[in-house]
Amino acid sequence: MKFSSLPLSKEMLHNLNEIGYKEMTDIQAESLPFILDGKDVIAQAKTGSGKTAAFGIGLLSRLKVKEFRVQSLILCPTRELADQVAKELRLLARGTHNVKILTLCGGAAFGPQLGSLRHGAHIIVGTPGRILKHLKKEILSLEHLEMLVLDEADRMLDMGFKEEIDEVLSFCKKRKQTLLFSATYADDVIQVSKNLQHEAVSIKTISTEKQNNIQERFYESSQHQKLEILIDIFSNFKPENVIVFTNTKIQAKELAQSLQKKKIDALAIHGELEQYERNDVLVQFANKSCPILVATDVAARGLDIKELSMVVNYDLPHLSETYTHRIGRTGRAGKDGLAFTLFCSHEIENIDEYKNETRLFEDASSLKKVNGFEMKPKYITLVIEGGKKDKVRAGDILGALTGDAGLQGSSIGKIDIYDRQSYVAIESKLIDEAHKKLNTGKIKNKNFSVWAL
Repeated sequence: MKFSSLPLSKEMLHNLNEIGYKEMTDIQAESLPFILDGKDVIAQAKTGSGKTAAFGIGLLSRLKVKEFRVQSLILCPTRELADQVAKELRLLARGTHNVKILTLCGGAAFGPQLGSLRHGAHIIVGTPGRILKHLKKEILSLEHLEMLVLDEADRMLDMGFKEEIDEVLSFCKKRKQTLLFSATYADDVIQVSKNLQHEAVSIKTISTEKQNNIQERFYESSQHQKLEILIDIFSNFKPENVIVFTNTKIQAKELAQSLQKKKIDALAIHGELEQYERNDVLVQFANKSCPILVATDVAARGLDIKELSMVVNYDLPHLSETYTHRIGRTGRAGKDGLAFTLFCSHEIENIDEYKNETRLFEDASSLKKVNGFEMKPKYITLVIEGGKKDKVRAGDILGALTGDAGLQGSSIGKIDIYDRQSYVAIESKLIDEAHKKLNTGKIKNKNFSVWAL
């Protein structure tokens, strides 16, 4: 079904075509007519289904750009998801002039957010705690709010944001359009919908969405054998990039360190990291400067990794729903995915619920031993101490590297621009050359400090 079948502006349709959005996904086709009609919607759709564009197109189409005040608020469970949503909204808003989108999340400095809010915004994307802090300090006003979106509502409730969400709602006018997106229809999600929404249209696309093509394998292991089996999995299947899930942040940190000692490049992401540390880790994993990310469920929520070769459950998840969320990150966009789960003998009684006709339960001894196996990244990340605030663009960095530095474009990977810093992935063998050239050269006729992560 094409976007042209919807009552969208010529500018929006042109922009959607320009960015490659040709046909609607299931969630877009089923929800957008109701969203554009001003109805409340509760939608069940998994990550990667196109839900951000569904509510994004809806709220941008209903936006009154000339009225410079907060008209839409999107609440997200994590900073990473908020950043991802804001990025997608900016892409969708390219065809509409002067739309101001602001991200407000915890873990970032409060002062710059305060300054940005004083300049005003049309759309706010953020986490409940930080949004609430701005509301209580009367820096942010929601008196003109027309649309509220709860993205990954089930996860926000899992993370204990219920009270904060309720408090944020107390600052909003009673009648507004409310959209609730969730991967599950758990009882607490349904209750939030009843309390918050008015005659909400219920949409479920889980059963109609194309299932990820994932080969699932399970191996029984003792606790002290887990690391050895994990490395055997890597050496046998040779994935390009992997997320390894642990149940605790301590395990995530320790496992990443253990892998590094075995010459397998790994980074951990967990709740104790500072925001700049989280950025460094996520950028390196996303731009292929680190092949292994060890993560807890909370820390990994909202990660925008489009092509993931493998997921490993180093610890058996406490809930089967968590298992589904974890492995759903691989096998996307028509690619084949691999999912491995390690379980201990004391967990045998819990493993029966995972057994079906497609999942393979194998003996770990079937994995071949590969001597001297290592996993090194294709790229290394350079950090440039200049970003959006310095008017640095990706094209400027690319130009400096391919021009004065003399690198081929094929040797340069992903470029990420933040407010004060930029990250660029360089082929490992050329990192010293690129580092030296950028450190002694100029970007936009300016000298910036450059260092390697």
